[in-house]
Amino acid sequence: MPKTYNALFEKIYTFDNLYNAYLKARRCKRYKKEVLEFSSNIEEELFVLQSELMNGGYKTGQYRKFVIHEPKRRVISALPFRDRVIHHALCTVIEPLLEKKFINDSYACRSKKGTHASSNRLVEFLRRAQRKWNTVYCLKADISKFFPSVDHEALKNIIRRTIRCKRTLMLIDEIVDSADGDKGLPIGNLTSQLFANVYLNELDHFVKEKLQVKFYIRYMDDFVLLHSNKKQLHLWKVEIGDFLMHTLRLQLNYKTSVFPISHGVDFVGYRTWPTHRLLRKRSFIRMRRKLKKFVELYKHNKITLEKIKQSITSWLGHVKHSNSYNVVKRVFGGITFSKN
Repeated sequence: MPKTYNALFEKIYTFDNLYNAYLKARRCKRYKKEVLEFSSNIEEELFVLQSELMNGGYKTGQYRKFVIHEPKRRVISALPFRDRVIHHALCTVIEPLLEKKFINDSYACRSKKGTHASSNRLVEFLRRAQRKWNTVYCLKADISKFFPSVDHEALKNIIRRTIRCKRTLMLIDEIVDSADGDKGLPIGNLTSQLFANVYLNELDHFVKEKLQVKFYIRYMDDFVLLHSNKKQLHLWKVEIGDFLMHTLRLQLNYKTSVFPISHGVDFVGYRTWPTHRLLRKRSFIRMRRKLKKFVELYKHNKITLEKIKQSITSWLGHVKHSNSYNVVKRVFGGITFSKN
């Protein structure tokens, strides 16, 4: 029988846990209006949250929705700050318990993982596969409309295989069901990142244990399988598609394909080969457009050099893990910041 955990709820609403959750939630946002208002009366706000949790009166606040268009169009759902504190308090307690069941090669939203670690692991897998086989093929897959498609009941049933504390489950259900309808995880919630990993952990174990795939790596809903036999990868594609449909009620993206690794593997922002990796072309295009926009904003005093520097530094931090020096020079070519 899989191990389950009880008596968790009291740990969630301790004042120390709520205060630490507040510190995490305000990180990089401490000067925003709602955070300043919450912080100005911090003790009372936390005692109110604690009381609501203890008495079963906590209800999720109203979502504020907005659209972003990079890297692609997404609807972001943002909760009031007090709800974000609750999410951090919950995750602090339950994440280590759920994390124990994750495979090593799942890299999204996990400590000491992330895009660069997953890209490095892919390079390692490509090199090992190339040493093992003369010809290596890749199944590169992702899930169609993943976050909007997560089934609430299926997710809650999976969580119940690890957590059996009734009051903790009631809080989890409240958060999961705060999204409209019976499907979907709001992009923007801290809990959505954790629950997404919990949901797709089912796929991870299916691939590793049932299909017994040696070279498999996943970052959120993007995943890669390597093998020497193209027909085997096509067979796995069908089996994975069936598993996703019947167990998790998800569908593979129509772009899912099998190809030789000599074409390069498009994964976590890089196009990767065993010998080197390059940034995706669209990453350069987006940055070039952003720089031109910054030039105009700076010219009319609508952005500071410090903000521009932060954005550029962040992007260069991603670039430095690729072999893209000459292209970067072209991205910044001709860009000058000056005021009227």
